[in-house]
Amino acid sequence: MDFDADLLIPLASARDGMISVGGLSSYIQALLEEDALLSQLWIIGEVSSAAPHRNGHVFFTLQDPDTGAAINGVVWARQVSKLAVLPTRGQRVIVLGRVQTYPQKGQYQLTAFQVLPGGEGLQALQAKQLRERLAAEGLFDVERKRPLPAHPQIIAVVSSPQAAAWGDIQRTLKARYPGLKVLFSPAIVQGEQAPASIAQAIARVGQDGRAEVLLLARGGGAAEDLFCFNDERVVRAIAESPIPVLTGIGHQRDETLADLVADAYAHTPTAAAEQIVPALSDLEAAHRLRKAALQTLLQRRLEQEQVRLSRLRQPLQRALIWRYQRAEQQQQTLRARLVALDPQAVLQRGYAVVRQASGTICKQANAVQPGELLTLQLAEGNLQVKVIDPSES
Repeated sequence: MDFDADLLIPLASARDGMISVGGLSSYIQALLEEDALLSQLWIIGEVSSAAPHRNGHVFFTLQDPDTGAAINGVVWARQVSKLAVLPTRGQRVIVLGRVQTYPQKGQYQLTAFQVLPGGEGLQALQAKQLRERLAAEGLFDVERKRPLPAHPQIIAVVSSPQAAAWGDIQRTLKARYPGLKVLFSPAIVQGEQAPASIAQAIARVGQDGRAEVLLLARGGGAAEDLFCFNDERVVRAIAESPIPVLTGIGHQRDETLADLVADAYAHTPTAAAEQIVPALSDLEAAHRLRKAALQTLLQRRLEQEQVRLSRLRQPLQRALIWRYQRAEQQQQTLRARLVALDPQAVLQRGYAVVRQASGTICKQANAVQPGELLTLQLAEGNLQVKVIDPSES
């Protein structure tokens, strides 16, 4: 390693193998601060102590919980607001900084530029930053959500063939919707290979083109087991799917970026399977209810029409009755007139019809001759008479 010649003067002027404290401190400072590795490095450890300074600086100690080794650190006031998290006692963190020395005290410390939560916290922070970036692109907007088909005939499932979730999904779908066609696109759903595998499985479904909706599922597990569903490759594969996507990942408490970008999500694989298709028993019950409601509606409508018909019939009936009664009265009047004009009725009152021998009705006395035989038609029977003296008076 090359050093500035001025920094080597104290060593060169040492006598009898001796070196001054200042020379040693300068030499150590040169070794540490000129080392490219130590000028910017990430260090992981546990914060054993942390104390803010009145000037706004934050002093802390970072310790290796396995070996007990420790290093003092500082975050200058101007850098504090830029930290992802503040050093807090007992917190496992990852610190970006450089190693600096203080010759006057013979000490070295870590000057921190950034502090990130370690382990799951780092992954959570990365997921948070990715979430904000993708949200800014509009991938989580409600307007992008597509409705799931009400009665799909073909669905696709992306999951691990060895996972219990796949078995739960099959049993649920079979119980709820017998005869449903299910296309299975296998994927690795845990580990470093999972994001690429899940994205490829989703793409396969889109390329196949038969499914109407896609179910992406994984059972519960530790939080780190679900981080593959926060991967940008998975999120974009869901966003680019040509058919609606429903996710069922983890447990009730879990939420991933895959859930946020999906068109719909459920808290568990079983709940997702229940949501993606209706239960035939429920459909049958709903059909019976609709049938009963329709029958009730038709009966009510029939009753209403019967009432309306009755209201229309009443004036018509009254008009018909009135016309019938009037016609009957006219008939009775005509009948009375006919009776009055009936010759037989006249004869019943004591009159007689006089007929000559020729059968001609005799209306005038001078129409007959003395000695002529006439026939008198009475109400009951006939009489023959002989004219003695016709007289007009």
